[in-house]
Amino acid sequence: MSVNQFYRILIIITLNHILLWPSILFSQIEEGTIVVRPKEIDDVLINPGIGFTTFQMFNGDNLTPNQDVLRDPNPDIYQMSDGNLENINYPMTSIAYFRILWSFIEPERGNHNWDFIDEILKIAHERDQTVMLRISPYKGRPRDDVPGWYREMVGPETEFAHEKWVVDPEDPRYSKYFGNMIRALGKRYDGHADLESVDVSIVGWAGEGGGTEMLTEETMQKLLDPYIEAFTKTPLTVLLHGKKANEYITSKATVGWRQDCLGDLGFWAEEQNGWTHMYDYYPQTIIKYEMKDAWEDAPVTFEVCGTFNRWKERESYTLEDVAYIFNQALKWHISSFNAKSSPVPEEWKPLVNDWLKKMGYRFILRRFSYPEAVRQNGKLAFESWWENKGVAPCYKDVVPAIRLINDKNEQILITDANIKEWLPGDNILNDAVFLPLNFPIGTYNLQIGIVDRLNYNPRVKLAIEDKGKDGWYNLGEIEVIQ
Repeated sequence: MSVNQFYRILIIITLNHILLWPSILFSQIEEGTIVVRPKEIDDVLINPGIGFTTFQMFNGDNLTPNQDVLRDPNPDIYQMSDGNLENINYPMTSIAYFRILWSFIEPERGNHNWDFIDEILKIAHERDQTVMLRISPYKGRPRDDVPGWYREMVGPETEFAHEKWVVDPEDPRYSKYFGNMIRALGKRYDGHADLESVDVSIVGWAGEGGGTEMLTEETMQKLLDPYIEAFTKTPLTVLLHGKKANEYITSKATVGWRQDCLGDLGFWAEEQNGWTHMYDYYPQTIIKYEMKDAWEDAPVTFEVCGTFNRWKERESYTLEDVAYIFNQALKWHISSFNAKSSPVPEEWKPLVNDWLKKMGYRFILRRFSYPEAVRQNGKLAFESWWENKGVAPCYKDVVPAIRLINDKNEQILITDANIKEWLPGDNILNDAVFLPLNFPIGTYNLQIGIVDRLNYNPRVKLAIEDKGKDGWYNLGEIEVIQ
C-alpha cells in the first residue's frame, strides 16, 4: 500500500466517524427517561408578595379610595355581602396595604387597640391576601396628631427644626413611648402568617421619614432599635431617608426598601427648581445608600405619586411617560406597588398587565426529566430547568415539591431547593427525593408545585399550562415497581 492510499483510507474512516458523531452527541437522554417541556402561558399571575396592593381596603371592597392615614378605622366597612372579590378597574392583588395612626393604636398609654389589626389580618386571609402595615406616628393636621396622652405629656408646641415634625423627636420620651408601642406590636404579631411586612416608620408626616437626616445618632438608633429587636421573622421595609439611619438598620438586619412617590416626573418641579423623584432622587439615592443590590435578599416596594387619575388629568402623562415610569421601577427590581386602589385608566391597562407579568418573580418550568419507573423505597432522581422571567426572587418560605397521586394514594415529596436564590434568569434544580417505606406499587400521576413548608399546599402559580384545580401541575405518569 502506498503512502497516498493509506492517507485516503484514513480520511474515509475519519469522515465516517464524524458523520456518526451527531447520533452519539445527541443521544444523551438515557433509556427509560421521560422528558417534559411544559408550555408557557402569558397570563397575569396573582402570587404571594408581588403585584399591586389594595390600600385601606381588600379585594372586592371597591370603596372610595382613602388616600390618608387611618385615624378611626371601622372594620364593618369590609363586610362583603355578595362574596365577589373582583376589583373594579384595578388589578387583583395578593397584598392589602394599611397605614394607621399611632393615636388609634394606643389611645391610652400602654393600652393597645389590637382588635382592628386582628380583624384586618383575618379578613386578608379570607380574601387571599396578606397585610403590609405601617403605624404612622402622626401627620401634619391637628386631627392627625400623636396620641392625646402623649400630647398632654409634651405640651402644645408643634413647630420644630423640621417642618414635618409635630413633636420633638429628640425628646427622649418620644423614642421611649413610640418604641414601646413598636415592641408591643412585634411581640404580638412578629411571624404572623398573614402579615406581609412592616414599614420602619419613625418621624415625619405619615412616618415617611421627613427630617430623619437631622436626628442625632443616639436618637436615630433608639427609634430604629425597637423594629430591629421586635421583628426578627416578619420582614421590615425601610424608607430611603437618612443615609446614617439606613446604614445602621442594614448593619443589624436584612431589610427591603420602599419609596412613596413613584411617577413624579415633575409634580412640584416649578417649586423645587426642577427637582423630581424619578430623575433626581431615586437613582442617586439608591446608589448613595448602597441599596442597589438589596433586592437580591429583600423586596423593593413603591407607592404611586398622587393617583393614576392625577397622572392622566393633571400631569397629562402619555403612554410613553407611563411606560418609562414602569420600566424604571423594573430596573430597580420592584416586587409590589401601592396604587392606592385608584382606578387604572382603560388605555393604560395593557401597560399595567405587561408590568404585572414582570414585577417580582415569574417562574416557568422549561424542562423536567424523570425515570419511567422507580422502585418501592427507592430514589426518584430528576433534573429540571426553571426560568425566572421577573425582576426579583421569591422571598417567601416556599419550596418546589413533587406529588405522586392516583385514585388510592397520594404522596408529597419535598426537594432541597432554596427558592430565595432563584434570581432572574435560568435556574437549575437537579435533585432526588426518596419514596417512603412500603409506598404502594402502581401507576401515578407525577405533579410539580411550589408549596408552603408548613402545610405543603401549592402557594405559587407557574407560568405554564396543565394546572389542576388544587394548584398542582401535571407532568406525566410514573410507575412505582417492586
